Amino acid sequence: MEYLIICAVAIVVSALTFFSGFGLGTMLMPAFALFFPISVAVASTAVVHLANNVFKAGLIGRQANWPVVWRFAAPAVVTAMIGAALLALVDSLPPLTTYELGGQAHQITVVNLVIGTIIIVFAAFDLLPQLSNLTFNPKYLPLGGALSGFFGGLSGNQGALRSAFLIKAGLNKEAFIATGVVAAVMVDVARLLVYGITFYTNRFMLLGSDIAGLVLAATLAAFAGAVIGKRLLKKATLRTVQIIVGLMLIVLGGGLAAGII
Repeated sequence: MEYLIICAVAIVVSALTFFSGFGLGTMLMPAFALFFPISVAVASTAVVHLANNVFKAGLIGRQANWPVVWRFAAPAVVTAMIGAALLALVDSLPPLTTYELGGQAHQITVVNLVIGTIIIVFAAFDLLPQLSNLTFNPKYLPLGGALSGFFGGLSGNQGALRSAFLIKAGLNKEAFIATGVVAAVMVDVARLLVYGITFYTNRFMLLGSDIAGLVLAATLAAFAGAVIGKRLLKKATLRTVQIIVGLMLIVLGGGLAAGII
C-alpha cells in the first residue's frame, strides 16, 4: 500500500510542479509520513526531491537565470541548513502529551505539531486567493531565499514561497521554472548534508531496505512525472487542483499535529 500511495503521489505531483505553485515535497512528505516517523519522512522526501530536481535541471536547467539563482539560492542554502538542524533538535524532544482515541493511544510530539502546523499554513497558499496570488518585489529575493530555504530545511515546504518571490523577477515561464529548479537543487543538497549528519543515517540504517526501496520507487515515479509535466508545460490551469491539494494538506497537517498520523 505504501508503494502504491507514495509512487502515485510522486508521479502526479512531479508532473504538476512544472506549472503549479506547490512543490513535490508539499504532498510527498505527508504521504511518507503516513508510514514513517516525521523526520524520516522529511529526509526521504528530500532525497526524492533532489533526484527529481537534478533530473528536471537536465531537462530545462540551461534556461535558468543565474544572477537570480545566486541572489535567491545563496541565503536559501544557509537557512536550509539551519532549518534542517532545527528539525533534528525538535525530533529529539519528548512527547508533549498522550491521549486515547478509539481505543488507541496517540502522542502529540513537538516535531509532529510543528510540521503539521507548517503544512496547514502552507496549504493556505493553495486555498486563499490573497496568498496564492502573493508576489514580492525582486529586491526581496534574498529574503525570499532565506525564508524558503529555512522552511525547506525544517519541513520540506518551500515551493510556494519560492514561487511567490521568483514570479516577479522578470523571467519568462521557462526561465522561471528552470531558475526555481536549480535553486531547489542547491537547497536540497544543503539540507540533506545536515539530515545525514544529524538523524537520517541512523534512522535509515534501522529501517533498511524498507525505506530504501520506497525512496527509489518514488524517485523513478517522480522522473516519469517530470517527463509528463514537461510535455504539458504549455497547457493547463490548475486552480481546482490547488484547492484539492490545499484541503488535503489541511487534513494531513491536522492529523500530524494531533498525533493521529
